[in-house]
Amino acid sequence: MEIISDVLVFPGQGSQKIGMGKDLYDNFAVAKEVFDIVDDALNFKLSRVMFEGEIEELNKTSNAQPAIMAASMAYFEVLKSLGLINLDEVKFMAGHSLGEYSALCAAGSLSLEDTAKLLKARGAYMMQACIDNPGAMAALIGFDYAKAEAISDMAGCFVGNSNSPAQIVLSGSKDTVEKACEIAKEQGVKRAVMLPVSGAFHSPLMQSAADKMAGVIASTRFSEPKVKVISNLTAQEYSNTTEIKELLVKQITNTVMWQESVVYMQQMGAGRYIECGFGNVLSGLIKKTLPDAEVITAEEMLKSYAQAV
Repeated sequence: MEIISDVLVFPGQGSQKIGMGKDLYDNFAVAKEVFDIVDDALNFKLSRVMFEGEIEELNKTSNAQPAIMAASMAYFEVLKSLGLINLDEVKFMAGHSLGEYSALCAAGSLSLEDTAKLLKARGAYMMQACIDNPGAMAALIGFDYAKAEAISDMAGCFVGNSNSPAQIVLSGSKDTVEKACEIAKEQGVKRAVMLPVSGAFHSPLMQSAADKMAGVIASTRFSEPKVKVISNLTAQEYSNTTEIKELLVKQITNTVMWQESVVYMQQMGAGRYIECGFGNVLSGLIKKTLPDAEVITAEEMLKSYAQAV
């Protein structure tokens, strides 16, 4: 049984849950190897936190980022081993925020060990930036990018995530984000929801994290991806490893152009979108961006495979 996909997408922070990946670890040697390699690379039993730890520990950005990547790569290796994805037929890979690192790893640009180390550092530096420059984020539901950007300009905050035509996330200091929510409500937004985060991710308030990551990224070996990987910043594929390094640094302080990435891949001939990781957050965003798109999660693929054999 072989299912051909056109696009693999990898989730970002917020999709974590205690127990994620445990069934893969228990049932597939290729998945166990992923978790073991990540544990060894970090010199820390991250898998134990993921499988049986406290949610507060997993939610720490320095743990959540490599953990979500580890789960994504475990799904990726299992789907590959079962013949459910064929990399010769994959047109693009893309990831939301930290998911971009998962995509680069899956595309052969980064080793699994280096990806884990990069995300552990990225998470730690972002946590410190949250302490040094406290911030907030809010989701505007029912407003498009142009309206959200205009409101963020008025309030003095920034667009953190362009997730779908009807979901834009604002990022900045708490007072500016709250002001933006008030303006949005006055202008008839469907919902303006403050998010349970401790910092202003993907905004200039993360500059200290970007500065620290620049050195770590510069000293890490990147190879040319074997599959085209889409940058969160440009919503187009990278052209070379120098650009990958530059844009990964800038990604920390700039907007995640997710819906634009999805539309670009569709315009370039993408077929089915497979969410290669735990959960279905990206699947929902893709369906809101492209209602007619064929979208499936890794978990759904594994269930269908189990029923067919």
